[in-house]
Amino acid sequence: MKLVFAGTPEFAAVSLEALLRARHDVALVLTQPDRPAGRGLKTQRSAVKQFALERGIPLLQPPRLTDSATLAAIAAAQPEAVVVAAYGLILPAALLALPPRGCLNVHASLLPRWRGAAPIQRALLAGDTTTGITIMQMDEGLDTGPILLQEAITIAPDATAGSLHDKLAALGARLLLRALEASPAPVAQDAKAATYAARIARNDAEIDWRDTAAAIERRIRALDPVPGAQTRHEGAVLKIWRAGIERGVRAAPGTVCAVEPAGIVVACGTDALRITELQRAGGKRLAARAFLAGSRLPSGARFESRDG
Repeated sequence: MKLVFAGTPEFAAVSLEALLRARHDVALVLTQPDRPAGRGLKTQRSAVKQFALERGIPLLQPPRLTDSATLAAIAAAQPEAVVVAAYGLILPAALLALPPRGCLNVHASLLPRWRGAAPIQRALLAGDTTTGITIMQMDEGLDTGPILLQEAITIAPDATAGSLHDKLAALGARLLLRALEASPAPVAQDAKAATYAARIARNDAEIDWRDTAAAIERRIRALDPVPGAQTRHEGAVLKIWRAGIERGVRAAPGTVCAVEPAGIVVACGTDALRITELQRAGGKRLAARAFLAGSRLPSGARFESRDG
């Protein structure tokens, strides 16, 4: 099938690669403009751009999709359908109406739950036990279009945003190929059941030790690998990457109750966390034993909460 593909991060690149393996004709790829990223804020190509360049697929990086030149280029590709996966730009009505088979979206949740930009992280933050992939026929709303296919998976108790992303990216690619082959009948979403997955903001990374240990542990996993959950000790930022729950510990939230090679025990609003992997600003992720070898952290010290 002749397609135009729109996507930006690695999640999308997995679907693009699957389309090529299945011998679909991807006539044009759209991805977001290059942007500064990383510690040095160097301009970086998106995963989709890198893949398209390696395969010699025509590529456009418009800052928006409303200009006539971009729409003309998409129309000139004569796609039967437009496939969208984690693209990051809104498709205007003129583009939605262009391909005969419409525009299909690969979304990393079981819609209508977690419409929006960060469905993987929000599912983990909320403590959901299941998530999945939805292949949706796009309309002018934000993830509001009718459902073509869905498949659920169980969220493992130790799942991080990174590990869940990889599972969902692979599932999304498989389900997309099925949708293109089978042309399933669209089913309207139940708008009353919708929830919104807001983009992860800077303050989402800040740990509030007054929360329960279970909620903080979910936050740590939901923000791994980006941006990382963080706290402060004596004004210095520490990122927390891995922790387990310690039941029955009672102390003021943020208090370091035990400092051991097996982990640093910190009191929460309910129970405590045993931190087993953490990172100083500008340093490497370290197991607790290695971190403590180079840092003085006495029992009774305090980690600061979100608002101090």
